[in-house]
Amino acid sequence: MLNVIPITQNDILQLHKILYSHRNNPMAGRTKSVQNYISVAYSDGHAEILFTPLSPYETPEALDRICEEYNRVIGNMGVEPLIVIPVFIHDFLCIHPFNDGNGRMSRLLTTLLLYRSGFYVGKYISLEAKIAKNKDLYYDVLGQAQIGWHEGTENVVPFIKYLLGIVLSARKDFEDRFALVETKLPALETVRRAAAEKVGRFTKQDIRELCPSLSISSIEGALRKLVASGELKREGAGKNICYYRAK
Repeated sequence: MLNVIPITQNDILQLHKILYSHRNNPMAGRTKSVQNYISVAYSDGHAEILFTPLSPYETPEALDRICEEYNRVIGNMGVEPLIVIPVFIHDFLCIHPFNDGNGRMSRLLTTLLLYRSGFYVGKYISLEAKIAKNKDLYYDVLGQAQIGWHEGTENVVPFIKYLLGIVLSARKDFEDRFALVETKLPALETVRRAAAEKVGRFTKQDIRELCPSLSISSIEGALRKLVASGELKREGAGKNICYYRAK
């Protein structure tokens, strides 16, 4: 079971190996061999280096240290896990232990640590997808929280608030989805109610996430009817099609 996976360096390396072994990546399951950097490409096209992580030779010891500290604090049950987990993930990202896949691994570890502490929302709502929807904000808060990390003077509060916001948003989505599934309604009415929950523009995939009991063809048919009736407007073409409420 996912919620009993121990948090050790060996387990993190094994997860990375599983994640990247299908790509025949020789560094799958191994810590980085070269110095890496946390950089970001913003939506306006410019890129910049936000942070210089630990060097390769410092990485294994640092991974062991954050795992030991996490297990100690969680074991003592003196601090709320929803505070401890973002701190661990923040330290993991500052170490940036792999040549490739650090962001993906951090999101996988977030879900696993939440499972381990009894928070299962990531099983039903993709935390990774929610983070991906606003990458600029993710990098902004990460950059704020990393200032002074090497010296031990960092302020991790912005990152804690950000990650808790993602979890709360996922919980809200789950509650909305459960309410739609719980009520037995025709596909058209289910999609109509799902669309009413969305603010601004949304995609077919957004509706599908809220209506997991409906087939994609049922969702597409309902969206066409709502557009034809004037309840929704559609714009774009192909993969870029999105919808918004007309009223």
